[in-house]
Amino acid sequence: MSVREHIENKLNTCFSPSALVVTDDSHLHAGHAGARPGGNSHFTVEIVSTRFAGLTRIACHRLVNEALAEELAGPIHALVIKTRAS
Repeated sequence: MSVREHIENKLNTCFSPSALVVTDDSHLHAGHAGARPGGNSHFTVEIVSTRFAGLTRIACHRLVNEALAEELAGPIHALVIKTRAS
């Protein structure tokens, strides 16, 4: 399973989103710190979930970071998070 698929599975389980897009942006960072040959290091997550209702942007990002803590400690070097409440 790819890192992107792993991220999708975790976020689907944690947030039951109405929309989820996970994009591997690693090719945009080739040659930069943390970039690995073959990608799977830089991602953008766009997620819409009722779990974010009434929360600040920081609180939403913290929830996503907590859900992906294991990946952020390992294969993910950079993560852009875009959240919305549905």
